[in-house]
Amino acid sequence: MSATSSIQTSHETSTDPVVSPTRASSSRRLGRGAGFTLALTSVVALMVGASAPSPFYPVLQAEIGFSAGTMTTIFGVYALALLATLLVTGSLSDHIGRRPVLAAGFVVLAGSMVGFWHADSVTTLLISRAVQGLAAGLLMSTMTAAVADLEPASRPGLGATLNSVTPLFGLAAGALIGGAVLDSSPVSALTIVFATLTVVYLVMALGALALPETSPRHEGWRRSLRPRVGIPAPARPAFRRSAPALFAGWATGGLYLSLGAPIVGQLLGGRSHFVQGSVVAVLTGTGALSSFLFRNRTPRQITIYGTTMLALGTALTLVALHAESLTGFLLAAVVAGSGFGTSFLGIMRSISNTVGPDQRGELFSSVFVVSYLAFGLPAVAAGFAAPRLGLETTATIYGLVVVVLSGAAALTRTFTTKA
Repeated sequence: MSATSSIQTSHETSTDPVVSPTRASSSRRLGRGAGFTLALTSVVALMVGASAPSPFYPVLQAEIGFSAGTMTTIFGVYALALLATLLVTGSLSDHIGRRPVLAAGFVVLAGSMVGFWHADSVTTLLISRAVQGLAAGLLMSTMTAAVADLEPASRPGLGATLNSVTPLFGLAAGALIGGAVLDSSPVSALTIVFATLTVVYLVMALGALALPETSPRHEGWRRSLRPRVGIPAPARPAFRRSAPALFAGWATGGLYLSLGAPIVGQLLGGRSHFVQGSVVAVLTGTGALSSFLFRNRTPRQITIYGTTMLALGTALTLVALHAESLTGFLLAAVVAGSGFGTSFLGIMRSISNTVGPDQRGELFSSVFVVSYLAFGLPAVAAGFAAPRLGLETTATIYGLVVVVLSGAAALTRTFTTKA
C-alpha cells in the first residue's frame, strides 16, 4: 500500500473526536467553487503584469538611454528565465501541492514589480524582468493545472475554455491599463501601475494558501527538479497533433507583442501610448472573446478555424502595414486575434483531460515551454534584425514566416481526423 493510501486509510478509520490541526486548517480553506474563481483570478492577475510593462519600455528607453538591441535583451531575459524555470519546476506542484508553489510564485512576482516600480537603469530592468520570468515559470503551469483540477464536475470542458480565455483577457487588460495610465499620469505612472500590482500579488499569495489542495504531497519532488520537458504518455498523441498549432499561435502573439507597438508608433502614426497598447489588447481581447464563442465546438474544428484565421489575419496585417493603414492594421489584428485565441482553446481542449491531477503540472509545463519558445525566439531575432533591416522589412519577413507556419498547422489538423 502506498504512503498516500495509508494516510487516507488512517483518516477514514480515525475515531478521535478532537479536530486535528490539519482538519482545522482545511476548514478555513475555500470550497471548490470559490477556489476555481480564485484560481482564474490569479491567471488574469499574472497576465496583467506580463503585458503592463510593455507600454513603458519606449518611455524608459528615452529616459535611461538604451538601444533597440538592449530592449530586445530585456524582452529575451524574461522568456529565458521563464523557460528555464519551467524546465526545472514545471512538475513541482504535482509533488508538493499547488498551494505552496502558487504562494511562492506570487511573492517572487511582487518582488519583480518593486523592481519595475523603481527602474532607473538597464541593470534594474534586466533583473526585474528575469525575476518576473522566474515567477511566471513557477506560476503558469501550476495555475493552469489548478484551474483544470477545480473545474466544476457539472461543467466538463469549462476549465479548458477558461484556461484559454483568462490569459488573453489579462494580457489585453494589462496593455490597455499601462497605456492609459501613461497617457493620463506620465510622471507617476510607474508608481501607480507597479505599486498597485505589488500589493495585488501579495494578496494573491495569501489567497493561494486558502485554495483547496488538489495535488497531495507525494514522493519524487527532488527528481522532478531535473531539467527536462516531460509529456505524460497518455497525452502524447494529442500533444503531437496540437504542437504545430501551438507553435504557430504563439509565434503570432510574439509578432504583435514585440513589433506591434513600434509599428503603430513609427510607421502608422499612432502616437499615444493607449493606441500603441491597443494593438496587443485587440489581438488578445478578440482571442478571449472568440475562445468563449467557440467553446461548444470540437477541439479539431476549433483548431482548424484558429490556425486558418492566424494565417489570414497575419497576411492582412502585412497588407495593412504596406498600405500604411492604422485602421486596417487593427482590423487585421481582430482576425489574427480570433485565430490566436481559438487555436489555443482547441489545443487545451484536446489535451486537458488526457491525464489526471498528478500529471497536469508536467503536461502544462511542456505546453508553455513550446509556447514561449515560439513566442520568444522569433521576437528576439526580430528585435536584433530591425535596426539592420528596418522595422517594415523585419515585420514583413516575420509575418510571412507566421503565415507559412499557420497555414501548415491548419493543413496538418485538417487531414488529421482524430478530435
